[in-house]
Amino acid sequence: MEDDGRYRDGRSDFVRGAKDIAKVAKKQVGKKMGRGVDKMTDEYTKRSYKRFEEDDDDEDYGGGGGAPSANNDRYYRDDSRANGDDEGHSDSTEGHDDEDEIYEGEYQGIPRVESGKAGGGAEVQARQFRDLSAYESERRKDQKELAEQYETILQECGHGKFQWTLYFVLGLALMADGVEIFVVGFVLPSAEKDMCLSEPNKGMLGLIVYLGMMVGAFVWGCLADRIGRRQTLLISLSINSVFAFFSSFVQGYVSFLFCRLASGVGIGGSIPIVFSYYSEFLAQEKRGEHLSWLCMFWMIGGIYASAMAWAIIPHYGWSFQMGSAYQFHSWRVFVIVCALPSVAAISALTLMPESPRFFLENGKHDEAWMILKQVHDTNMRAKGYPERVFSVTTIKTVKQMDDLVNLGDGAAWHEKWKIKLTTLFRQVWHNFQAIFSPEYRRTTFMMMAVWFSMSFSYYGLTVWFPDMIKYLQMQDYASRTKVFANEKVEHVTFNFTLENQVHRQGEYFNDKFMNLKMRSMVFEDSLFEECYFEDITSSNTFFKNCTFIATLFYNTDLFKDRLVNCKLLNSTFLHNKEGCLLSDFSDENDAYMVYFVSFLGTLAVLPGNIVSALLMDKIGRLRMLAGSSVISCVSCFFLSFGNSESAMIALLCLFGGISIASWNALDVLTVELYPSDKRTTAFGFLNALCKLAAVLGISIFTSFVGITKAVPILFASGALAVGSFLALKLPETRGQVLK
Repeated sequence: MEDDGRYRDGRSDFVRGAKDIAKVAKKQVGKKMGRGVDKMTDEYTKRSYKRFEEDDDDEDYGGGGGAPSANNDRYYRDDSRANGDDEGHSDSTEGHDDEDEIYEGEYQGIPRVESGKAGGGAEVQARQFRDLSAYESERRKDQKELAEQYETILQECGHGKFQWTLYFVLGLALMADGVEIFVVGFVLPSAEKDMCLSEPNKGMLGLIVYLGMMVGAFVWGCLADRIGRRQTLLISLSINSVFAFFSSFVQGYVSFLFCRLASGVGIGGSIPIVFSYYSEFLAQEKRGEHLSWLCMFWMIGGIYASAMAWAIIPHYGWSFQMGSAYQFHSWRVFVIVCALPSVAAISALTLMPESPRFFLENGKHDEAWMILKQVHDTNMRAKGYPERVFSVTTIKTVKQMDDLVNLGDGAAWHEKWKIKLTTLFRQVWHNFQAIFSPEYRRTTFMMMAVWFSMSFSYYGLTVWFPDMIKYLQMQDYASRTKVFANEKVEHVTFNFTLENQVHRQGEYFNDKFMNLKMRSMVFEDSLFEECYFEDITSSNTFFKNCTFIATLFYNTDLFKDRLVNCKLLNSTFLHNKEGCLLSDFSDENDAYMVYFVSFLGTLAVLPGNIVSALLMDKIGRLRMLAGSSVISCVSCFFLSFGNSESAMIALLCLFGGISIASWNALDVLTVELYPSDKRTTAFGFLNALCKLAAVLGISIFTSFVGITKAVPILFASGALAVGSFLALKLPETRGQVLK
């Protein structure tokens, strides 16, 4: 028996040695001879293993040919392990490194070409290393199947409480975007006094929001296709609310400009993400209508901003200051109030789920199924059918091809983040390039032209209208200017407001100007002798070619720039007013007029919103877009008849009410033309182009204020005509499933 045991032990060692030799042979031959020789080695290895195992079984189970017992079998396996552990490898495996062993169940990394085994290895290699075109073809097939199934699932979930809840949540985010457009325009008349803004500075402050929104739309739109709609929207709205809050407290022009830029970058992601996010919860027959209803929140944002400006900014008593260095006036309160829709949207959005379509596009089946079940159950309970069960068990997911990079546990945190960010940037850039691939190139260029033409004309005209109204007001104001010449005034005290007057070649002797406001006052070639100026607040007031003899200026804002080519003889300035002051109460009517015009212009889009929502799914997106653009183009020619303030306000309302339908159709069309994995990327890029066109339109149109109306009319009508023509060349998406 002892001899038999030694024989079995020796035989076992021999078998192990043979196996090790086969493995080493396979590895060496694979490196030198390549895959062809490697396959031959695999066959040899299999035959060798089989032969030795058969011999081993014969010896192990005894020469008598009896059936092996369970105890004998267990003994053999345990004994083999014991011998392996105690005695190590056989002499035949000397020089074989333990690290080269590959055990069953151990992670072996991504299979390499030279490590493929016979049988299933070829199939694994074909699956892992198929060329990019085959991968894209399979992915498109998966997306098509998913689109059909997803539409069926949404039909089963129904349209109800869940969609309406999400409607109001995303509406707050869209409302924040509408508010952002109006904030700077409303605070500019007051902020320019606080910050001593020059005309170029005011122009930059008006455009910086559009530049920020342009950057934000592109960045957040691209990221939303990679990290999720909900998460990206939360980040962008948080940036908007934080910097909007900071902008109400900063004092300098540069810091205020930066905060409004960052705030615009944050809110820039609102429109691309909100429409894409909401569309992925809407069934085919509801999509166009309810996306159009969602557009109404942009109008509500404009109404909210106008109403808050009307209620807050003119109340200059809502302010405090700490010396002349820090001032907090009512317009800063208005800025804080305008950040509230964004804060409310963040709070409500934390309670909503991610888009299930995004999860399915990224291979997350279980997460998507749970959300769709939540949508189904919420709607069914609200409709009085709590017993209805979500019948979907499996949903098609799109094939993924991710870049796997393993840095190991010892890698520094900054190296891991660097790899993650680099991978994310590469994925985002690849996704952006995909919208210019041959499949989408024509659609993208056509949409670029339509978005640009629409934005150039719309934003250019909507800013040109208020500037024209202001110009007409200035003309009317100038026509009522009173002119006084060669007057002589002695021993008179002026303690009332002086406004809109021109005094030429006057003589003032021993006169007192005390506790008064001067607005749009001009003194030319006049003499002031032994006069006294105290507590004077002025705006648009100048002394030109005047002579001051023995005159005292005490606590006034009549600085040197107010005195143009003037002579000062024995005259003194004491305790000049420091800093920049708010405009006086005489500007209050003008402020109310600005808010009222904006309020009417925003409210005028309500009929267009209602009409577009009711007809979007009936007449189609293209007819709505082209028809509204053509009517807007025709309405531009009525601008030539706008020679009064009331006429311009009426034309502003007419243009806004008509053009809003084309904007709604364009938003719906953009959502439906691109697949889910490229939707927010394309929407963000097109919306960024929209903001660039807005900047160009505003700059060009406003440069012709007071010069001619013909050029803005021709530019606007021409752009709208081109946009409506190109819109008809786009594919109709009504009645189609969401790609």
